[in-house]
Amino acid sequence: MAEIKCPHCGEVFQIDESGYQNLLQEARTAEFEKELGIRQEQLKELEEKNLAVHLAKASAEKEKELSKLQERIQTLQSQLSLAEDGKKLALSELKATQEAELDKAKLAQAELRHQVELLQQGTELAKKEAVEPLNQEIAALKQRLIAEESNAELEKKNLVELHRGELKQKDDLIAYYKDLKARASTKMIGETLEQHCENSFNQIRAAAFPNAYFEKDNDARTGSKGDYIFRESDAEGGEIISIMFEMKNEADLTANKHKNEDFLKELDKDRNEKGCEYAVLVSLLEADSEYYNAGIVDVSHRYPKMY
Repeated sequence: MAEIKCPHCGEVFQIDESGYQNLLQEARTAEFEKELGIRQEQLKELEEKNLAVHLAKASAEKEKELSKLQERIQTLQSQLSLAEDGKKLALSELKATQEAELDKAKLAQAELRHQVELLQQGTELAKKEAVEPLNQEIAALKQRLIAEESNAELEKKNLVELHRGELKQKDDLIAYYKDLKARASTKMIGETLEQHCENSFNQIRAAAFPNAYFEKDNDARTGSKGDYIFRESDAEGGEIISIMFEMKNEADLTANKHKNEDFLKELDKDRNEKGCEYAVLVSLLEADSEYYNAGIVDVSHRYPKMY
């Protein structure tokens, strides 16, 4: 039996050990709720300030990355434009060369015709002897002209295919950098909330939690682990409170959306394995839920001392 003295009337009365422990637990819970409310307000104010700074920094970084990408696109477009100009110049030069060769061939044909006309004035034998080599030369010139035209067309096709290949390589490079950027951003999403919570806590640790421990849970010997463990002790080193924290976040475009309910059972298991009294899920999931957006949600009806 324990004696309890009323602080108002001074009356002393006795209470058994079970009743005494219940009163002590109620007083402790009320004090914790009060302290938790104060700290929640402090954390909320710090979170709003840090979120504004974080958003401003993130926006600046995104603008910088977009500017770099736009510069890269402009550079590629300039290179493509230069390649097109080079192709046009090459085709123009090739056409000029073909026209010059054609004019040369026409001139040669004209000279041959003139020679044929002169030879026609001679004997049939002389005409035959003179015309045959000339016809062969004309045929050779025609074959040469056809071959040169074919080579020019082939060179034109090769040049077009070459520039198409270069353009495809540049398009593939742009797609690669876009994909790289998207994957890097997705990878950082899961770590951002944990870093934010840890930074927010460390900013007020010295003033609000001088005797507190708040570190990553790296002990996975039981097969699983939470994200962070919080423990606070009194001046004599006795533990006042312990909390297992789990942080959950995901990208807006994630195909398979998770719910807060999906992680409560595992959080309760981690809390019990690590000997923590309370369990808290810090979550940015279900952002449109009125239930979770109204403030701290007590889910102790599902799992003891869980929020």
